Amino acid sequence: MARGDGIHRTSARNARMKDADIDNAQAHNEREKSSYVNQDIVPERTQYNVHFKTPTARYKEMFEQMRSDGVISTRGLKADAEKFGELIFDVNSAYFFNHGGYEFAKQFYADAYKAAIKIVGGEQYILSAVMHADERNRAMSEALGEDVYHYHLHVVYIPVVEKQILWSKRCKDKSLVGTVKETIQQVSMSKKWNSKPALDENGEPILSTKGKPVLRKSYSVLQDDFFRYMRDTGYDDVERGERGSSEEHLTVAQFKVQQEQARLAELTEQNRQQEQQAATLGKQIEKIQNQQVAVAAIEKIESKPIPFSTKIAVEREDFEHLSTLAKKYVAAEKKESNCKKTLDAANRLIAKLKAEIAGLKQELSEYKSVRSKLRIRFGD
Repeated sequence: MARGDGIHRTSARNARMKDADIDNAQAHNEREKSSYVNQDIVPERTQYNVHFKTPTARYKEMFEQMRSDGVISTRGLKADAEKFGELIFDVNSAYFFNHGGYEFAKQFYADAYKAAIKIVGGEQYILSAVMHADERNRAMSEALGEDVYHYHLHVVYIPVVEKQILWSKRCKDKSLVGTVKETIQQVSMSKKWNSKPALDENGEPILSTKGKPVLRKSYSVLQDDFFRYMRDTGYDDVERGERGSSEEHLTVAQFKVQQEQARLAELTEQNRQQEQQAATLGKQIEKIQNQQVAVAAIEKIESKPIPFSTKIAVEREDFEHLSTLAKKYVAAEKKESNCKKTLDAANRLIAKLKAEIAGLKQELSEYKSVRSKLRIRFGD
């Protein structure tokens, strides 16, 4: 992530998801929603998103088809297990902006996708891989006076490990007991991302003072693998995300939570102001309606018929008084009408703000739900 120090750092994150989470991930990745609370998504640019692997069906359906075809095995898998993983590859927006933007980002993430295939263990286990080019970097855009987009890659996959199934003691042919019966690709998030032994420069395990192997956390391994692959591919102007720093592990979900919480506070304050204005307008209308024209004063005005005419005559003082009352009435009617229009507009805006606030709270709930499942660990 960018820290303003001019260094462009690679970032690779892994999200763990259950059946209950995957539909929301698909709706976000494949841009299936009709509208987005996230103000930085520009629907007109969705056509510029690039699929390096396009899903052939719903993510869940693809999973079930692979299980049915024997490509993967769910043997021993619990009903609420984390069946899906999502790799999110990222470099700060300035890196792509400095290299020309969209076309450079497409090539960078095409190469990143090749890294994802190796990390996952084969392209057959990837359900979808899409580069998002439709999320605007608001801060950079405002600072530079032109639209700058935050390019990043989402890779949804099934976490599998190779497992050998041995013949048990119940096998009739005793010579087969203990030998390999079959090899399966077992779905297992925990085994896919277990910690790896740390090795020294000679490739030997590093031991602790107690003689036990020092383990490297799986997410540190992921960061290393992604950085090393991109460097080997020729991107020598990027650096690895800092070890042990929180920014190395700052997920898209966490970033969105921060953004949307600020947006929620802004909308809540705007809604409060509108409700206050509506209440003031309501009082003004009530005051106007209570200011009735003195009907009794009008009825006391005497009129005299004019001979040979349908017109009538009144005293000048009475005419002026009647004229003043009429003007006041018209002015009050107009003021009441304007207040009612303003009040109606305020009420419509309040309804819109309340709906947006409710949607934003739901979106925040979803982001926080995803974030809680990322299981990120700080440090290496």
